[in-house]
Amino acid sequence: MSLPDARLALLENWVTRELRLPVQRIEPASSDASFRRYFRVLCQPRSYVVMDAPPPHEDVRPYLKVSGLLEALGTHVPHVFEADIDRGLLLLEDLGSTQYLPLLRSGMDPQALYGAALEALAHIQVHGAAACAQLAPYGERELQREMGLMPEWFLGRHLQLTATAADVAMLDATRAFLVKEALAQPPVFVHRDYHSRNLMVVPDRSPGVIDFQDALRGPAGYDLVSLLKDCYIGWARERVLNWVRQFRARLLALGGQAGADEADFVRGFDLIGVQRHLKVLGIFCRLWYRDGKPGYLNDLPLTLDYVRDTCARYRELHGLGEFLEQQVVPRLAPANARSLAEPAASVLPAGGAA
Repeated sequence: MSLPDARLALLENWVTRELRLPVQRIEPASSDASFRRYFRVLCQPRSYVVMDAPPPHEDVRPYLKVSGLLEALGTHVPHVFEADIDRGLLLLEDLGSTQYLPLLRSGMDPQALYGAALEALAHIQVHGAAACAQLAPYGERELQREMGLMPEWFLGRHLQLTATAADVAMLDATRAFLVKEALAQPPVFVHRDYHSRNLMVVPDRSPGVIDFQDALRGPAGYDLVSLLKDCYIGWARERVLNWVRQFRARLLALGGQAGADEADFVRGFDLIGVQRHLKVLGIFCRLWYRDGKPGYLNDLPLTLDYVRDTCARYRELHGLGEFLEQQVVPRLAPANARSLAEPAASVLPAGGAA
């Protein structure tokens, strides 16, 4: 087997000589928007997945902590069989390769998939109070820092848009409003990326849940909006609201908090969605300009549409909505075309300055 880099050689030595697994083949499984990579280790009669998280860029300890918390709740996360913390290697249960996203895009009826995902999320939120208390808070500093990625990377770098003083004041006021609304929500265990690329169809206790290492204690609507206003696939508003109602009913049945009434619950869901999607607009652009990963640029239009839709529904966001319609929407398609035509050498290398 030809191994193209030192980390792969280290991984091969770890599983074959140190763990003494009867390895038949090692192949790439997936990568994500960080330095982490995943490799499938095919043995007889089973397979495993190895997370390669090279220090000092990645630290596996948060993953191990959150994995333990979720597994104790009965959530189907990949079981950790072995861990080499110092070298950034984890031997994990193989949950397969059937993500929600390709099934949904193929036209599969989403009701069963979303029903299982909503049930798992409700269980985490209602029964995860003790686990939630062990997480760092998703507080004002984190919420503001995330939304600050949007003007820097999306407006400035990607759209090449210079905001006026009035625009800056409006954006500052909007972010302050969104933070206030977010912090008014009940704090729960927040996965932070609970969406169709991180949910797996598995034979037992589906869905399998991955990419949870950045979990925090934060707004109750955050993971729900990650799932139902997914940046990779969109649904009609009424269908989304039906799922929101289904989720709220499940929370109430389990004894959880679900807003003063349905309208209050939907408002919290919509507004935390704007916070998330402003952040994502910045992150998707940073992944190209800083890390050389262009694939996320194609997901900018849907992400922006979520923000535009919510701005039209809430008077507190009308100023942001006008700014987006007048200044942002006309620039997005040309900016995407320009950026995707650029050679990869024109962006900073992975790990460059944020």
